[in-house]
Amino acid sequence: MEEGKRKTPLIELNGIYKIYQMGDQEVKANDGISLTIDKGEFVAIVGKSGSGKSTLMNIIGALDVPTEGTYHLGGQDVSDMSDDELAGIRNKMIGFIFQQYNLLSKLSLLENVELPLLYAGVGSKERRERAMASLEKVGLKDKYKNRPNQLSGGQQQRVSIARALAGEPSLILADEPTGALDSKTSREVLDFLKQLNAEGNTIVMITHDSSIAMEARRVVRIHDGKINFDGDVKEYAAII
Repeated sequence: MEEGKRKTPLIELNGIYKIYQMGDQEVKANDGISLTIDKGEFVAIVGKSGSGKSTLMNIIGALDVPTEGTYHLGGQDVSDMSDDELAGIRNKMIGFIFQQYNLLSKLSLLENVELPLLYAGVGSKERRERAMASLEKVGLKDKYKNRPNQLSGGQQQRVSIARALAGEPSLILADEPTGALDSKTSREVLDFLKQLNAEGNTIVMITHDSSIAMEARRVVRIHDGKINFDGDVKEYAAII
């Protein structure tokens, strides 16, 4: 394999603008953001409420498209895809971990973890095997028949991590993954994300909390829709 090809970034954002019209005023939620993230990185995108980090997360997660600029994910141009094409990219390439878990209360843990695989058209036998393997990875295989409301918050977040992993995604996108958890359980979830990264998974974590951002290897800080810091976590520690 050629050297250049091996270094193709997983995420490549070039000149990203997301502009909203508020009455007669233009609001640039993202204001010319360029960002490259390689496979295997653990990056925290940090910023206060209103900074533009959630808008950027929606673009990275193929939940929205930019007003201007280009976004390549795994070499594919996602910038102007249709809703159906975006849904396909999300299903095949991205595993989401949300603050509120987004588990379906009427389904068992196994069925919750199987859902993305069902949407991806994976057969029932393989679906079950992959979902059980994911639950085993997060230490909840023995509870596969349980419903989400029978678990603690930390266990529910681990189920959502298992669901994200089951599809074998190129990117794990974690949106405030510890936001609904106490400090001890937050520590467990962050340690688990670090473990997943050590195993080669690419993780982008969105947070408003600098102490949480410090758990990543690289920090990108957003302020007023622009990147005002992008560097190693040790460099970040020195300026906060």
